[in-house]
Amino acid sequence: MASDDEPSAPRAPGNRAVALGVLAATVPVLLAQAASGAGSRLVLLLVFVPALLAGLGTVAQTVAASVWVTAVVAVHSALYPPADLPARLGTLLGVVTAEAVVIALCARRVRRERRLFRMRQSAVALQRQLLRPLPVRTAELELFGLYRPVEEDTLIGGDLYDVADTPFGTRVLVGDVQGKGLRAIGTGFAVLSAFREAAFREAELTAVADALEAAVGRHNAYAAQGGEPERFVTATVLCVRRDRDGRTRVRAVDCGHLAPCLLHADGRVEAVELPAGVPLGLADLVGEPRAVGCFVLPADGVLVLLTDGITEAQDASGAFYPAERGLAELAGAGAEALPEALDGRARRWSGGRSRDDVTVLALRRAGGP
Repeated sequence: MASDDEPSAPRAPGNRAVALGVLAATVPVLLAQAASGAGSRLVLLLVFVPALLAGLGTVAQTVAASVWVTAVVAVHSALYPPADLPARLGTLLGVVTAEAVVIALCARRVRRERRLFRMRQSAVALQRQLLRPLPVRTAELELFGLYRPVEEDTLIGGDLYDVADTPFGTRVLVGDVQGKGLRAIGTGFAVLSAFREAAFREAELTAVADALEAAVGRHNAYAAQGGEPERFVTATVLCVRRDRDGRTRVRAVDCGHLAPCLLHADGRVEAVELPAGVPLGLADLVGEPRAVGCFVLPADGVLVLLTDGITEAQDASGAFYPAERGLAELAGAGAEALPEALDGRARRWSGGRSRDDVTVLALRRAGGP
């Protein structure tokens, strides 16, 4: 599904666990010190306890552990002093200096984690504005899906999708912006904004595609003024509507995107042939109007929409993942589980290496199995 979970703040270990851990480290060091005699300096090994805690705990926990270690070293020096006072003071000064550095490093880590947490919260908020949480259910269909950007820490990337429950039927958009990651967000936002308006305004599906084309053109003109590269977008725009005879018909406009796949219950995979179209942003180079393809979504069928993050997954030999064969093997998985299962198989095929953003949408008729 879309990555819309609230990010959780980094959790430090509890105070009780920290106290028990510090004590558990102190006891064996003191026993080893007692066994080795007053001339050894094994007690100084305790300096590493706050250093380890600085990578996991809070600043307060690190300060407390540092104070404890300093106190233990001071008591040991008082009971088993070195030959002269300067040596004793030098040891304590070295311990205090080391612990001060450890505390400073811990404070720096905590500040960085908080900054990253705030940035992740902002990314989640932005994603929720850009991408609709899945699944989505309308009068015509149920839509399940998965969205995974190649730069997973960003939460958002170059793939896009949306669903609009309009008076003309349920309209669905899936697309892939040229490029990937954060660089493609601006173009994707322009397409999504245009779709959310045109899907409700335009009665003809080709007019919706034309509105998306105009949005990409305007965005590219604006980007060129700022010295940024122009981009195109491959996309498929669909409208799903149930006829009076009970059949669910799908009308689709191809804008240079991967062909939808119709997965039947018996495992047959049918690549839906649509009138070929150029990507959004390149229509002026062709000058031909976009055409609409029509087909029926069977009661036991699942319509699958992909981006090339799936089809371009490569194994060690360079072979691409056979998406249609993978879909056939998942015929019994159900629309709910299919996106995750297909992405998992593609990732295993590529050894876990992702080259592009991944979007998998699975559509079935409302009230389906």
